[in-house]
Amino acid sequence: MQQDHIELKQKRDIGEIITVYFEFFKKNLKNFINIFIRYNGIFLLGFLGVSYLLVTGFVGMMRSTQNFGVVQESSNYNMYLGFGFLGFFLLFVITAILNYSLAASYTIQYQKYGTNEVDKHKVWDLIYNNLGKIILFVIIAILLFVIVFIVGMVISFIPVLGTFAYYGIQLAFMAWMGLSFMAMLYENRDVTGALGEGWNLLFRYFWKSILVNLVVGFLLGILLLVVLMIPGVLIGIYAFHSMETGVDLAESAVATIVWTLATFIFLTLYTFNQSLSQFVNSVLYFSVHEETYNQYTRSKIEQIGAGE
Repeated sequence: MQQDHIELKQKRDIGEIITVYFEFFKKNLKNFINIFIRYNGIFLLGFLGVSYLLVTGFVGMMRSTQNFGVVQESSNYNMYLGFGFLGFFLLFVITAILNYSLAASYTIQYQKYGTNEVDKHKVWDLIYNNLGKIILFVIIAILLFVIVFIVGMVISFIPVLGTFAYYGIQLAFMAWMGLSFMAMLYENRDVTGALGEGWNLLFRYFWKSILVNLVVGFLLGILLLVVLMIPGVLIGIYAFHSMETGVDLAESAVATIVWTLATFIFLTLYTFNQSLSQFVNSVLYFSVHEETYNQYTRSKIEQIGAGE
């Protein structure tokens, strides 16, 4: 095992889990980005195409509102928007499943082999061998989310407390799904067994699960905004300069390219953030799993006994 390898199977409090998460993130960012690009490459190209369709549709609709009576042209722009939103929805679902799986599988391989150089083929093999269970898990998760969403909306009508309860339910649901997904892949459980194990871990360590997801989710949101500020500022400068020089942004091909690239960057970062969200529950899972079953601690004691 490498000396700078982080042992995830250790009992930790909330602060330690958050610290370990960001330490894990820092040490594995480069390697995981390579894996992310390898398996998301074609979908990133798809997002580029979707970005073009959405931007062209929106810009075209803006142009058509300034030229009343151009029915055929407006219809074409509606078609761009329609295909753009449809493509976005399909890519969103596919990449969400893929990247949650990549994050979970990566963490499992990291823990299993004790190395920071995780083999991309082993990451994919674990996903491929469990593809049927992953798809079934996602279908059940969507159905459960609909139920949780409806219950949350009803509760949210309660003044003040309802809002906090709604977000608490959402955080609990995210933690439950993340822990269950890890139990399914790491322990090779069936879907219902994994959901049961995730449920047990969630309520056994309820506040730990909620607060870890809350804090890390908040920090990742800030990190995402900071990263998006860079292209945002550049685009703002370009838009201001164009307005000062009298460039019609609705008619400018350069503007279309700029908006398309901006939308593509946003969708790419959002896609990458899907993996970062599951990493949170992966690190949380190993901590609460060890706290429950003490597998790593017992193995160390047995190794010491065997050495004597």
